[in-house]
Amino acid sequence: MPVTNLMPLELFQSLELEGNQNAVDQPELKVNAHIHLPPNFSAFGSVSEAVELAYSQGLTILGVSNYYDYTVYSDFTSNALHRGVFPLYGIETIGLINEYVASGVRLNDPGNPGKTYLCSKGAMYLEPLPHDALQIIEQIKARDTYRMNAMAEIMSQLFTAAGVVNSLNGEAIRAGVASRTNQPLSTVTLQERHLAQAFQEALFATSPLHEERTSLINQLFGHHSSVDCSDAAAVQNEIRSRLMKAGRPAFIADTFIDFSDAYKLTLAVGGIPAYPILADGASPICEYEQDVDALAADLARRSIYAVELIPIRNTPDVLTTYVQRLRSKGLIVTAGTEHNTPDLLPMAPACVRNTPIPPATQAVFLEGALVVAAHQYLKANGQQGYVLNDGTLPGTFTNFDERILWYRNLGYRVLLAYQRFARTCQDTKKL
Repeated sequence: MPVTNLMPLELFQSLELEGNQNAVDQPELKVNAHIHLPPNFSAFGSVSEAVELAYSQGLTILGVSNYYDYTVYSDFTSNALHRGVFPLYGIETIGLINEYVASGVRLNDPGNPGKTYLCSKGAMYLEPLPHDALQIIEQIKARDTYRMNAMAEIMSQLFTAAGVVNSLNGEAIRAGVASRTNQPLSTVTLQERHLAQAFQEALFATSPLHEERTSLINQLFGHHSSVDCSDAAAVQNEIRSRLMKAGRPAFIADTFIDFSDAYKLTLAVGGIPAYPILADGASPICEYEQDVDALAADLARRSIYAVELIPIRNTPDVLTTYVQRLRSKGLIVTAGTEHNTPDLLPMAPACVRNTPIPPATQAVFLEGALVVAAHQYLKANGQQGYVLNDGTLPGTFTNFDERILWYRNLGYRVLLAYQRFARTCQDTKKL
């Protein structure tokens, strides 16, 4: 079978492990375990652009964590093989914990008590989706589509009233995203950033001159705006914050699935449930995350044994405190960049203001990525992964360090097997 047709499961079933290499003393590897690819809102114009940037910037491992639809992962697989970049597969979803809504406790969304993002790391059951996963995802997509269509209608009225010529609605914006990203229309579910981009483009098309554009922006927002009206990304952000957020004229409230269903989804696709941490990415730090030990204990109570950070939000000291403390409690820790805004950041994660991540913390992120790699290999080959099907940990280890070390070392063997397989594919011109 040509490798361009390989799905993630087939790829990891094709790997042949050798030896018993130990991952402890290996050279440092650049790892990014979390990006978003089109048709999700993304800094990348295409899958190939993301992989090429990862390759050119020296990344060894690259992970994707899209919402809604995962058919793009086959393109990700073939592009990653072409460049020998190791692919990690995941998803991101959102759930609501009602007890925290009532008590006003914020988790990893500073604006919405009870709302929590949740990831699935090493998800192998994505194409086709299992029935249970498909039911939950279709429910999420239906709710989000209703909300985006309603917001697009209000936005169109607001922009028309301000003198911005447009014929935008939810379906037109979806079609535009599909065309721009060269993805099937059926794979596109709109996000707020898609709407903001579409209306920003309509604004720029209506008012190419600086003075006209400034006047329209001020009229739209109802006051003088200091946004740089020549900066598309800045205008998009202003559109979201001034028109689309809670209390603003185009706001429509989200309706989230229950956290228990979000958790079920992470397991149904074959992954490791992982909680994304904001830490000092929010100011003040969200209540749920303020006490790191209490955070670790509650995650364990919910059978969540992995966490993920987006270090560009964090200072090095705070990042290190969270990473080292959580790792000491037996959680695996990964890191990524998201790349879910128009800003094309470097592919390797860094702390706030592009400050380097401390080496000891970087080593924990590599360890976590290798554990996920091992999980992918085992699940693809019908074996027990890092977590069992109910999310609990296998009982075959005496302590968490032994467990993490075993999976990390297996993950390194999987990485080496993948690199051999990729070279073979390139040499035989199957790519």
